[in-house]
Amino acid sequence: MSTPTTQVVRPAGAGHETLYILLLCLVILAVAGTVVLWRGEAHEVSSVSSHQLDARRDLSAAEQGVYADLRVTLDEIHLLRQEQQTLPTPEALAEEGFAPFAQDASAVSRGGHAWHLLETKAYFGQSQKPTVAGSFLLRMSATDDAAPDIWLNRDNRLTAPADLSDAALESAGWQQIVAQFDAGVTRQHRH
Repeated sequence: MSTPTTQVVRPAGAGHETLYILLLCLVILAVAGTVVLWRGEAHEVSSVSSHQLDARRDLSAAEQGVYADLRVTLDEIHLLRQEQQTLPTPEALAEEGFAPFAQDASAVSRGGHAWHLLETKAYFGQSQKPTVAGSFLLRMSATDDAAPDIWLNRDNRLTAPADLSDAALESAGWQQIVAQFDAGVTRQHRH
């Protein structure tokens, strides 16, 4: 009879395979880190002056709504001014249904502003609920392509400003609303 042979099979060492996997992971991380550093962009946070408010960061939700309505309605005001050769009254804008001049549910929930035309140069919206939204001033420029010039005052005992110059508005507590669109907020990268 033949003697049985015993063959010893050693287990495959996982040490070498683990080492290769770890080295591959390190290479992938190094390449990814290099690409991120190479393609990364520095985003500077832009600040506004002390007499200005950032439309996205410094306004309440109700104020942002009124501000957005004013910016949209501004195009319609320009068109009506070209047709009529004069600024339309807040009453005419309300009849046409333009927000925030129309007294609908959203206007009431955003402060219930009472709108007035000042010297055919500006629209003044006095807030009926200053705790919800402050009062707005939309100054009209001589040209239709100028940026919107919208101011806010959160004082609860406010009257319509007599002087519409920047210095007079600033001294009366008005703050200009500015909209800054940068890649950090809009999250759009154009390369």
